[in-house]
Amino acid sequence: EEPPPPPAVERSSAGPGLWYEKAAPGDRRLGKVVTIAKSKKFRDQHKKVLLEGHRLIRDALEAGAVLQTLFFSTVGHLKELPQAQLKGANLVKVKFEDIKSWSDLVTPQGLIGIFSKPNHAKMSYPAAQLTSSLPLFLICDNIRDPGNLGTILRSAAGAGCEKVLLTKGCVDPWEPKVLRAGMGAHFRLPILTSLDWESVPNNLPAGVRVCVADNHEPATASVPGGAGGTTSAPDSPKCRPKAAPEDEAEDEEGGCIPELSAQYYYEDWTGAAAAAVVIGGETQGVSAAARRLAASTRGSRLVIPVVPGVDSLNSAMAAAIVLFEGKRQLLQRHKQEGKRHKLPVVG
Repeated sequence: EEPPPPPAVERSSAGPGLWYEKAAPGDRRLGKVVTIAKSKKFRDQHKKVLLEGHRLIRDALEAGAVLQTLFFSTVGHLKELPQAQLKGANLVKVKFEDIKSWSDLVTPQGLIGIFSKPNHAKMSYPAAQLTSSLPLFLICDNIRDPGNLGTILRSAAGAGCEKVLLTKGCVDPWEPKVLRAGMGAHFRLPILTSLDWESVPNNLPAGVRVCVADNHEPATASVPGGAGGTTSAPDSPKCRPKAAPEDEAEDEEGGCIPELSAQYYYEDWTGAAAAAVVIGGETQGVSAAARRLAASTRGSRLVIPVVPGVDSLNSAMAAAIVLFEGKRQLLQRHKQEGKRHKLPVVG
């Protein structure tokens, strides 16, 4: 059941056309509102999310997210936010001690907002983000750690990804820990959630090449510093037998698990019209469905070589390394293509 609107004891003006209500100190009903708004059940049933902190709330408002209720401790907080986007929202002034008791932050900032769950199709992303966007896509495959997913989304925004796709099994991106780790990335690029693998290709451009990040050293990839070349993907990828228990869990349909070619992440893998990278979960890694999608687009396994004996990198670190390498490759290609276009025509 949706929480009741917070009670008010006084109504005051914070500027032209901007009114707020002053709540009674220590009102337990307000705490219940915030507690319920933090739950996944509330997010799913009422399509609302809770955001905390000045920067996150400001980014959400500037991107067009609709504010329902804002709890704040000082009127000065309101003046630091976009005024036009505050009008029409329920603004409630409370004691900082109350916000501190509700907050999940080590150092609360005195701002907690309840928003309608943002729809990526209706958002207005920053102009700087749009102009820096590249034909680079990220697919998250069963990422369950909130801190990892938030960091991954932040890296995707920093690298200039055009879009992020989250498959079913990933942690809810609107979970408070994901939002904190994302540092505003949720309001800088489209994030599509709860996708099944059949619908993933529909959200990628034609001609995209899908690669998967892998932590297994390739046997056929070129040696760093050597003269070897990368093995190209075969027209009909071979299938490997399901030898490990995790394969049985990943390939419930009993389908083919393609044997993908492998290459180091710094070798060229963005040569197609667009490139996508799959980052697998923390425990099972990349799923069989992800490998099948990669095989269908002539993709490969991207390997980050580490010193023998060192454990594999976690998913957030691997995502950052691979995405920024993809950015470097795409920018270098665009630069080279720009030089070719400037060559004089002989005729």
